[in-house]
Amino acid sequence: MITPSLCCCGSGHHYQACCLPLHTGISRATSPLQLMRSRYCAFAMAEFRYILDTTHPDYLGDLTLEILAQDPVHWLSLAIENHGEEANTGWVTFCAWYRAQDDIDAIHEHSQFIRIDEQWFYTQGQHLPVKYPQRNQLCVCLSGKKSKQCCLK
Repeated sequence: MITPSLCCCGSGHHYQACCLPLHTGISRATSPLQLMRSRYCAFAMAEFRYILDTTHPDYLGDLTLEILAQDPVHWLSLAIENHGEEANTGWVTFCAWYRAQDDIDAIHEHSQFIRIDEQWFYTQGQHLPVKYPQRNQLCVCLSGKKSKQCCLK
């Protein structure tokens, strides 16, 4: 028997019951938090069509599938710091860790969302300073090892 893997969005649920139904259009995100988690997972799994489909058209700019597929990175983890919603607007503050070449980096952002016809869309985000882990802190990749013995090696 094959055990389904946990979803990389950090929800603690299996991908098949978590982000897969969103990525395939079977269901829609019911909150800004769920949309943020599913978008992170879409980046990690190269489901770039989902990124475009869940970005409000007024905020897409020149973003294309080709641009999203450039310079692939290895996503390590997602940490949600704060989230909420009021009526048809919402926000999520998060830190998404990734490895590019031999370094780790993060996107630390306060993202804005809007709900139109019961569907949530990402609009824009304010980038925040990144606080990098110290050598003796647990690694951001969630391996359980200290950073100095893992990704900061």
